[in-house]
Amino acid sequence: TSSHTRVGILNNPSSKIKEDNTAIARGILTAFLTQNNGNLKSFLSKLSKEETAKSLAAGTKIAKFLIPGMDDDTFEKKYNTLGLDLIKTHQMFCHEVLKLLPGQMAVMSNGR
Repeated sequence: TSSHTRVGILNNPSSKIKEDNTAIARGILTAFLTQNNGNLKSFLSKLSKEETAKSLAAGTKIAKFLIPGMDDDTFEKKYNTLGLDLIKTHQMFCHEVLKLLPGQMAVMSNGR
């Protein structure tokens, strides 16, 4: 509820990282990199719905879920060029530094 709170996401997938199973993770990372806070919050709420995940898994393009006011062109260009290396880096950080098991969730506060 505070405007002074910062949120970040680290991906710690439990399965092999591939284009077809990272649509939501890449969408979240792309939104963080390209959108303002208001649009980011609304878009993340939309992506976090189960029906959205099912639709993306069935092959729906992520552009269908963009919300009014988002910078669509910037989002799509970044999404299409993001690649999987960033998610792999997140996974390695979660395993090597945070000592999390694959797929294990955690909350970090103030960098701890």
